[in-house]
Amino acid sequence: MNYLISLPGLLIAIIFHEIAHGYVAYKLGDPTAKNAGRLTLNPIKHIDPVGFLCMLIFRFGWAKAVPINPAYFKKRKRDTILVSVAGVMTNFLLALIFGFILVNVNISNNYLYQIILIAMWYNIMLGIFNILPFPPLDGSKVLASLLPTKLEYSFYKYERYFYFILLLLIMTNTISKILNPLINITLNLIVRILYF
Repeated sequence: MNYLISLPGLLIAIIFHEIAHGYVAYKLGDPTAKNAGRLTLNPIKHIDPVGFLCMLIFRFGWAKAVPINPAYFKKRKRDTILVSVAGVMTNFLLALIFGFILVNVNISNNYLYQIILIAMWYNIMLGIFNILPFPPLDGSKVLASLLPTKLEYSFYKYERYFYFILLLLIMTNTISKILNPLINITLNLIVRILYF
């Protein structure tokens, strides 16, 4: 039952996060995600099996990366940042929407209330997780794009080694010590916005 309650929020968080990446890239001139069929609500197109199970079981994880070709961008660094933050901002917006529903709508069904509450939490978690500056997360692309070009190329050249840092953080559960305070701060901020 817990998994069934978690599933809608998890799928919403993943699907809209990935569509946001692809759609912003498409609007900035890159048709790669559109041509790959990633501008769709079909969850099969967006789910990474391992990342999905991690989200369901360990409460953090990842989706299948949207293919992006920065060669199409008019301003590569700026547009890469815009595409990278699009998914995160979409998750935070969805969290606000779910929070607004919880605060302003009288939900008598406890299961529905739990579904919406967990959906809000998953969107906060996915947004926070993806701003961490470790490849392949969105935050790493933002960080790389902010670096001088020479350092940026070096970052991408050695980024595969940074995967091990993220893996180590996950395996030692250190990731939770990083994520949980940030999730709580974001949740408190959303509550303040909703009750402002």
